Amino acid sequence: MTSLRCLALAAVLAGTSFAGDDQWLSPVYKAFYQYSLPLPPVKTPKTLYVNQTTGAVIDYYEVDIKPLEQQDGISPGPTFHMERGREAVVRFINHGDLANSVHLHGSYSRAPFDGWAEDTTQKGQYKDYCEFANLKQNARNLWYHDHAVHHTAENAYFGQARFYILHDPAEDSLGLPAGNYDIALALAAKQYNSDGTLFSPTSETLSLYGDVIHVNGQPWPYFKVEPRNRAFQLWVEADGALGTKIPFQMIGSDAGLLSKPITSDLLHISMAERKNITLRNNRKVQADEDYNSTDKVMKFVVGNTVTSQQGNGNVPSPLREVPFPPLKSGVDRNSRFERSNGEWQINGVTFSEVENRIPVRVIARYAPWDGVYMFHCHNLIHEDHDMMAAFNVSVLADFGYPETTHFIDPMEQRSRSTDITDGAFEEEHIQDRINELYLIDAYKDIDKVEEALVSYWDNHSSAVPSTLQTSVKSIKSTTAQASTTTAARVTTKATTTTKNDEKKTTKTAKTTTKK
Repeated sequence: MTSLRCLALAAVLAGTSFAGDDQWLSPVYKAFYQYSLPLPPVKTPKTLYVNQTTGAVIDYYEVDIKPLEQQDGISPGPTFHMERGREAVVRFINHGDLANSVHLHGSYSRAPFDGWAEDTTQKGQYKDYCEFANLKQNARNLWYHDHAVHHTAENAYFGQARFYILHDPAEDSLGLPAGNYDIALALAAKQYNSDGTLFSPTSETLSLYGDVIHVNGQPWPYFKVEPRNRAFQLWVEADGALGTKIPFQMIGSDAGLLSKPITSDLLHISMAERKNITLRNNRKVQADEDYNSTDKVMKFVVGNTVTSQQGNGNVPSPLREVPFPPLKSGVDRNSRFERSNGEWQINGVTFSEVENRIPVRVIARYAPWDGVYMFHCHNLIHEDHDMMAAFNVSVLADFGYPETTHFIDPMEQRSRSTDITDGAFEEEHIQDRINELYLIDAYKDIDKVEEALVSYWDNHSSAVPSTLQTSVKSIKSTTAQASTTTAARVTTKATTTTKNDEKKTTKTAKTTTKK
C-alpha cells in the first residue's frame, strides 16, 4: 500500500486543460514521465540545546532563503518531520531578493511567531521562530510558507513553501505505511516564459492559471513503486485529475487523522488544503493515452517485488476518536456557499447586495491563545491585493493565565528580525538565544490551558480555574508582567497597507492583559 500526503500549496494557481501544442501558454513541454519524482530532503537539526536545570531538549534548525531557489537552495523547500512534544526553534535567514514572513499553516502559534504580514524579515536579516514544533497537537500535515505583505504569492510561487509533518505515538501505533512508504507530494500548476524562466504572478490581479503541472518541483515526473500499500501526503497548488480512477482510502485531512478511513476514487482538494490517502499500487492498472495538457499529474511505475511488509496490511478502523465540540442545545442550520456562472449562491440561490450594512454576529471559538492574528483568502494573488483582515482574540478577565508574558502583539520588538552579523551564528550566541526563548515559555501548559478554557466556558465563572495554578518561569517582559493587581488596558495596533496607495491605514484592536 502507498501512503500519500497531499498539500494544496499556496495556491495562486488553477489547472487548465489544452488539447494541442498551439494552445500552450508556456513553451511546449514534451518530456512527460521522463524524469523521476524528486524527494526533498528531511530537515535535520543543526544543534541541540539541553537546559541544565530541567533537562529539556530543544532542536535548533536553520533555513536559508535564497534567490529563486528559495529555502535551503531547493524548491519546494526541505520537509520537516517533527515529533509531538519536542520543542524547537527555527531560524529563517533571508538571503533572498524580497522580504519574507514565515507562517506555519495549521499550528497554534503565538502571535509574534505566526507570520504576521508586516512582521517581515528583510534581506540581510534573520528571525527565530520560537517552538515552531507543535507541542500538543495530534499528528497532522502542516506546511510552512511565506506571509509577507503584498508579495506572498510571488514568494510562495517561487518556492518558499513546504511540508511540516507532525507525528505522534498514537499514529505510529496504527501500523500505517511509514518511512520510504510514506511520501509527501506537493502538486502545482505553473507557467513559463519563452526563455524557460517562470512567469511571475507579480502583475496579476485575479489569478494565475498554470499549464505545466509540477510534483515536488518536477513537471510530470514518474515514480517507481512496489506492488503494495503506500501512504501519500498530498499538497495541491492547482487542480488536476488522474486519467485512470484508482480506488483509495482517505485517512487524514488538515486536522489530522479521520475517525475512520473513507474509500473513494475521487478527491477534491482546494488551495492550501492537505489530505492523507493510502493507495494500493496494482500492476493491472494501465495508463491512459498521453495528452500535452493538465489532465495528467505523474506516473507510477509499479515493480514486481515487495521488499518490506511494514504497513502493507489493511488500514485499521477506527483510526482515532476525533475530539468534536460537545453538542449544544438549539437549532442547527446547514448552508452551502458556492459559485455558479460567476455568481455566489447560498443553498443554490443568489442574493442581493446588502445595502444597509446589517450587523451579523457569528459565534466562533478561537483557542487556545489570546492575541492579534490575521485571516485572508488563500488565492494568494487575492491576499496580496488586501483580501485580508485582522482579528483580536481578547484576553479573558480573571482567567488565570499561567505565564508572566502575554504574546498578544505580533509586532512586539523582542521577537522581531535581527540583522545578520558574524557573531550571530556562533555556538555561544545560538545557545544564549535558545535559552532566552526557552525562558519565555510561550507555550506553557498548553494542555492545562485547553482544559481550563473548556471549564471556563462551561461554567461561565469569573473564578480562576484551579487547573492553572502552576509555577511559572521568571523572565522580564516587554509586553506585560504578572502581578496581583487588577487588569489594565493595553492597546495593540494591527496595521495593514493598501498596495496601490502609499498611505498606511492603521486599525487599532484593544485587548486586556494582566499587569
